[in-house]
Amino acid sequence: AVCFACHGKDGHPANKTYPTLAGNHAEYLVAALKGYRDGTRLDPIMVPMAKALNDADMTNIAAYFAQFK
Repeated sequence: AVCFACHGKDGHPANKTYPTLAGNHAEYLVAALKGYRDGTRLDPIMVPMAKALNDADMTNIAAYFAQFK
């Protein structure tokens, strides 16, 4: 539910300053989340969000958003 606030329930954000997650491959989304978690990708909003996620959470979130076009 936290992801929906910025990225929309279907991966299409209402506010276009946030990235669209729909249409991305799940593998890319997992890699991005892991990058935020390990510090290779920096974003003041996403880093603390990703640090709270385990690998299974990331896989599930990525699979959810990847299903949308």
